[in-house]
Amino acid sequence: MRRWNGWGETEIDYPVPDTASRYLESLIGVGEVVPDATLETALAQAPASRLPENPAYTTAALNRLHHARGQSLPDWIALRHGQIGAFPDGVAYPQTVPEVAELLRLAQQKHICLIPYGGGTSVLGHINPLAGERPVLTIDMRRMNHLLSLDKKNHLAKFEAGASGPEVEASLSAQGYTLGHFPQSFEYSTLGGWVATRSSGQQSHLYGRIEDLFLGGRLETFYGTMELPPFPDSAAGPDLRQLVLGGEGRIGILTQATVRVRPRPVFERYAAAFFPTWEHGLEALRRAAQERIPMGMLRLSDATETETTLILSGKKRLVGAARGLLNAAGYRTERCLLVYAIAGETRTAQQSLSRLKSLLVACRGLLVGQWIGKMWKKNQFRTPYMRNTLWELGYALDTIETATTWEQAPVLAARVQAAICATMEEQNQQALAFTHVSHIYETGANVYTTFIFPRAADPAATLERWQAIKRAASLVIVKEGGTISHQHGVGVDHAPYLSYEKSAVGMKMLAVLHECMDPDDLMNPGKLI
Repeated sequence: MRRWNGWGETEIDYPVPDTASRYLESLIGVGEVVPDATLETALAQAPASRLPENPAYTTAALNRLHHARGQSLPDWIALRHGQIGAFPDGVAYPQTVPEVAELLRLAQQKHICLIPYGGGTSVLGHINPLAGERPVLTIDMRRMNHLLSLDKKNHLAKFEAGASGPEVEASLSAQGYTLGHFPQSFEYSTLGGWVATRSSGQQSHLYGRIEDLFLGGRLETFYGTMELPPFPDSAAGPDLRQLVLGGEGRIGILTQATVRVRPRPVFERYAAAFFPTWEHGLEALRRAAQERIPMGMLRLSDATETETTLILSGKKRLVGAARGLLNAAGYRTERCLLVYAIAGETRTAQQSLSRLKSLLVACRGLLVGQWIGKMWKKNQFRTPYMRNTLWELGYALDTIETATTWEQAPVLAARVQAAICATMEEQNQQALAFTHVSHIYETGANVYTTFIFPRAADPAATLERWQAIKRAASLVIVKEGGTISHQHGVGVDHAPYLSYEKSAVGMKMLAVLHECMDPDDLMNPGKLI
C-alpha cells in the first residue's frame, strides 16, 4: 500500500545505521521528532465538496485527501502534521479520451477548475489545489495507461498519457524495446507528467530528455482536440509540441503521447571511479561530453555527498575497504565519487567503455570496478525512501536543481551551498548541503544540490526554514545565470523566478497564450505563471 503522507510503499523502508544518525547530529544538531498526525485527523479537515453529485467523479474525502498534495517538502510538512489546507472538491478517473473531453465541457459549463494528475510525485506544487471560491476537480489519468501501438520499423510507440514508468517499460520490454526514461520518481510518475514538466531521466545522456523522446500526441482543450503528428522533423512554422512540453496542464490535458523508442540494450555496465577533487571530476565529465562518448550516465558527487553517501549506505565493511584503498592512493578529504553506466550493442558499448575508462584515468580517476555501480543500480529507486527515515529521525531533506555552463557549474554549486548554510546560521541552526552532477551537455551540466536540516517542533517553523532556504538558493541561481529548473518544471514554487529566464516579453507571450486557450483560467490555475 502506498503511503498517504510520505514516499513509496508502506512495506519498504530505507534504514540508516546509528553511525549515520551520529554523523548528522555532529554536523547539524538534533532535530525535533514530532508524532505524525493520523489519517483520521487529516480526513476530518476535508470540507464539504462544492461540486454537485455526478457519476463522472467522486467526492469521497479519502480520494480528495490522496490528491490534495504532492511530494514537495511543504507538502510533507502539511501531510505529516495533518494541516492539509485546500482539498480538491472531487476526483475523476477517466478511462477514455471522450470521458476527458466531457470533463472539460462540464468544467467550462459549471466554472470548475481542473487539475491534471499523474503519479502525484510533483515536488513543486503542480497538482495542489489553491484556495479560492471556485470548485476544483482533479483528473487522475492513471487508468489511461495502455500501449496503443508499437511501430517497430520506425521505432515509434503510442501510449495513453497516464502510463507510469514501470507500465511503459513493461509494455515495451515484452517486445524487446525501451523508452529509457528513468527519473528518480520512475516507479510512480507518468508519461503525461514527464511531458508536462520537461522531465529528465537518469540515463538522459544516452536516451535523451523527454523533449527528445516526445514526438507528438493528442491534447484535449476547451477548443477541441489538438493533434500533434509525430513527423521525423518539420520546418512548418513553430513547433507546437513545445507548447505542451513544460505546459503543466495550463492549455489542455494530454491524453496520448507518441514517443521515440529503441531496442533494449544487450550490454549494460555500471561502475565507479574516484577523483582526488571535484574539479578533476568535472573536467572528466566535460571532456566526455565534448568528445561525445556514447554512455548512459555519469553521476559525480562532490566530497561532502561522497562522504555522506558512504556513511548513510550502512555498508560498514565495504566503506572501510573503500576508505583504506582511497587513503593509500592519496585520495583523502576532497575525494569525489563518480558512478557511470554504459549500455547498448555489445561491441560498440565495450568500445565506449574503453574510451571512457581511458579518459577517466587521464583525469586522475581511480577506477574501482563494478561493486559500487551495482549497489547504486540496485538502490536507484529506493533512495527517495531515505526521506521517510530522516524525517522520523527529526530531519527534513529537500533538493535544489539547476543547469549552467561548465565554467559556472562549480561556482554555482559552491554559492548555492553557501546560501543554504548561511540562511540556517541566521536562524541559529545548521544545514548539511552537498551537490552532484548527473546530466551533462557539451555546453554545461546540471547542478543538483541536496540539503538536510533539523525539523522544528512547530511545523510552521520548519516551513519557514525551508522557505528561507528556497528563496536564498533560488536568488543565487538566477543571479549566477542558472536555469530555475533543469528537470522538475515550475509549478508554484519556481513561478516567482520564471521571469528572470523568460524576460518580460516572454512572460507576456505565455500569458497571452493561456488567456487565449483558457480565458476563464480553469486549467490548473496558479501554476507556471
